[in-house]
Amino acid sequence: MVPSDIQLYAEGRTKVRAYFCYLFSKNIPNRLPSLSQEMIIPRLLKIKADLENCEGVYLLDYKGVQVSPTYTRNREVMDDIGKIRADRAYYYRAVREERCTITDPYPSLITGDLTVTASAPVYCENGDLKYVACLDMPFDEVLKIAHLNTLDNIFSKFFKYAYAAFSFALVAIAMLLFFKGISNFFYYGISPGHFKIKDVFEATILLTLSLAIFDLSKTLIEEEILGRHKEHNVSGPHKTMVRFLGSIIIALSIEALMLVFKFAITDPDKLMYAIFIMGGVSFLLISLAVYIKFTKLKIDE
Repeated sequence: MVPSDIQLYAEGRTKVRAYFCYLFSKNIPNRLPSLSQEMIIPRLLKIKADLENCEGVYLLDYKGVQVSPTYTRNREVMDDIGKIRADRAYYYRAVREERCTITDPYPSLITGDLTVTASAPVYCENGDLKYVACLDMPFDEVLKIAHLNTLDNIFSKFFKYAYAAFSFALVAIAMLLFFKGISNFFYYGISPGHFKIKDVFEATILLTLSLAIFDLSKTLIEEEILGRHKEHNVSGPHKTMVRFLGSIIIALSIEALMLVFKFAITDPDKLMYAIFIMGGVSFLLISLAVYIKFTKLKIDE
């Protein structure tokens, strides 16, 4: 396994989960009266037979205790009956999310190789959790399911190169603004002996704008090109938005502070304009907090 395999799995995770959800919904009885192991086990074995390289299937009760043997490719592991699996991700995530789930790759207890477990909750007719059906699949086989088709790969590469072009163009602009801001110190002769608020103000505008653009380009490179946005909190386009708005808020806050100092010394009647900017910054900050709150709730569902 190489890091690109994990990247591919992350990109195709939705497709993999949809595939296993289809298998479970098609074969496993759910929300029916008098559900029993005898009704579910044959259906699990049918799924195992349909999946040529399936490592094993097994059934947990509503408490996370394994109530069936682990049916592997060649034998039944009877010793697994009665083992508590309540602390395993494939159990508590299926119970918490109340739907079919898949785990991250982990070392298999059966083969020692990386595996992925798909699990689905099974409910009785009144909606109470009865069982959790589980299926282990080798990571290599899961990658085949997650593999993107040719069109997906073409567009993925196109967007990656496009993001790269825009990102490096933004870096170039940020560097130009940075050097322009630094050069103002020499052009205006800014020093303790030649200190003018106006000159410092202009240089600060250029530097903070440069910082905001550079931070945006850094986020784009990390997430869209290097693929480092697969995290469990705010991620993907949400993280890009949060980082960019955060940079804008910081830049505007600095500008508002500079205006307060400038107008307090040169023209106190214009302090109201600095107050307006501070009000806008406060509104942006509140809006960003609301955005993070609701996007995080949506991701955690």
